Amino acid sequence: QSVTCWRKKFLETFFLNVLHGVLDVSSDWRLNDCHFSPLLHSSPHVSQLTLCNMLQAAVELTAQHNQKVLENLAVSLKILKFQHLLSSDQSIRRCLVFLLHRLIHHGSVSQVSIYSWPAPDTLLLVLILSMSAGFWRAGNAVPYLNSPCELCREEDKAPSQVSPPEPAEKGQCDSENQKESPRAQEEAPAELGGADVCLKSIFSGLRSPQHDKESEEASSKVPTNTLGESSPRSTSKHLPCHPLLRRTRRRPKSGVGRKRRCLRRNRAEPEDLYDFVFTVAKEDNAELPEQKSSTEGEKAEKLTSSSPESPKKKGSAGIFPLKAAQRFRSVSTLELFSIPLNGETCRTLSNLLTSWVSLETLILSYNGLGPNVFSILSGLHTLSHRPGCRLRVLRVSDVFSFVPCVELVHCILSTLPQLHTLSVSFDLKSQMEGNRKKGKSNCTEADIPETCLEQLEIRFPREPLQTSSLLPVLKASKSLQQLSLDSATLPTSQELGHLLEALKECNPNLKKLNFHDMNLADHHKEVLLLLQDPLLEEISFSFCRLFESSTAEFLPEIIKAVKGNPSLKSLKLPGNRLGGY
Repeated sequence: QSVTCWRKKFLETFFLNVLHGVLDVSSDWRLNDCHFSPLLHSSPHVSQLTLCNMLQAAVELTAQHNQKVLENLAVSLKILKFQHLLSSDQSIRRCLVFLLHRLIHHGSVSQVSIYSWPAPDTLLLVLILSMSAGFWRAGNAVPYLNSPCELCREEDKAPSQVSPPEPAEKGQCDSENQKESPRAQEEAPAELGGADVCLKSIFSGLRSPQHDKESEEASSKVPTNTLGESSPRSTSKHLPCHPLLRRTRRRPKSGVGRKRRCLRRNRAEPEDLYDFVFTVAKEDNAELPEQKSSTEGEKAEKLTSSSPESPKKKGSAGIFPLKAAQRFRSVSTLELFSIPLNGETCRTLSNLLTSWVSLETLILSYNGLGPNVFSILSGLHTLSHRPGCRLRVLRVSDVFSFVPCVELVHCILSTLPQLHTLSVSFDLKSQMEGNRKKGKSNCTEADIPETCLEQLEIRFPREPLQTSSLLPVLKASKSLQQLSLDSATLPTSQELGHLLEALKECNPNLKKLNFHDMNLADHHKEVLLLLQDPLLEEISFSFCRLFESSTAEFLPEIIKAVKGNPSLKSLKLPGNRLGGY
């Protein structure tokens, strides 16, 4: 990955290493200064943040002494990632909720990605999804102030002074309105289903300010940074919270947890740290430890083994349905990678998607969806009929295919004809042949209207390429510019010729054509025809065994075809056993 600005890269990595405890600032007297905050100094340069494990970073960032750090992140942060998450208790979830509210609803985060969660905590997962979709109950307490968000208060006062708010029945705001005000006047999902139930449990501990005052008077011994009690749905699987919170607050205390002040302009310029490190690094005592990448350098503090806390059942004050939540600014890109999604979670996600008009890119990778993919498509179908819908990119990949790839593509495009990019990828055929046959009739019922598709990628699980099945997709995609076919088998020697004829007839705007891991050893004639196509600009045959059984004349014919085609700008032939020639 190219780095456009090394100063920004250094300060961003410095921020992450200090936040996660990889870099101990107390070991260097120049950084361990009561007038200097490493997090505050580097936070304006952070555009990507990863939260992992027990969400210790979320607790630290929402602490009162890091209020200015959080304000900087709300401006600079664009990508928020979660990785290797574990179950968390109610107090940590409160900190996470406020962090998401500040960074997404009142901030600039446009992408939320969740990676590698083999056994996801349903409550925590739905919390992240719902906050990413813009759901929030105004009046929820800020962790260290025990009072509602001040930015929400200001926005509540602003409409009364300027103009009355628009009724919610008018639908969603467009992109400009979302930028002007994070609280988008979007219509709540009509059918709540699982989302309603999950959100009740998620926000059960986020009580109103009045209830917070009562509980504060009843129990004055509770620390202000550890609000709330166990959720009614909390189980014995939840790990102990208070010792962990104390450890995560203590560890960076020498460099991070002290009294925070903005950098004095007469003492240090905003970029002095970068210049200092790279100009005085030749001195042994001035060298900082070698910085690792943000993905490899985030080491979580080792947890001590202890028995889980027993759940404490208390009052259910604050429980409210999803309809009671207000809508704020939401992210435009959602990525879920290697997270098993069961039927209930898929229905919840489907319900959230129905009104997620700001969503532009949805990536679902290795989630074990199976037939639940149609539940998500149902939510996307409802979303596509809402004014202002901006969904343009959909990528679905998994280990097993529930239906043949081309049929799933047919179903997706008939549901979402406005897509510009569609990628469907499967590794293996499903062993449930009965379900595959059942899904076949369901997927091919609807006709495909004319689409806006520009890029289509299909990775077959060693399925035969049936041009007759792919033909309706090609006919409906007049704007197709890039086609990629991977791991498909050719049932007959004429199949590739039929495909090329269909492309020439149906897709005159096609510029890029990629074939990967397809046996084209016996299709030299079709390969030469492609190289002579005056419309194609980029062609790739990767691992297609072109020269496996070719004659000595085949390579000169390829060279001649390429020389005679001035429109061809790129030809890639990796993994085709060209070494003998």
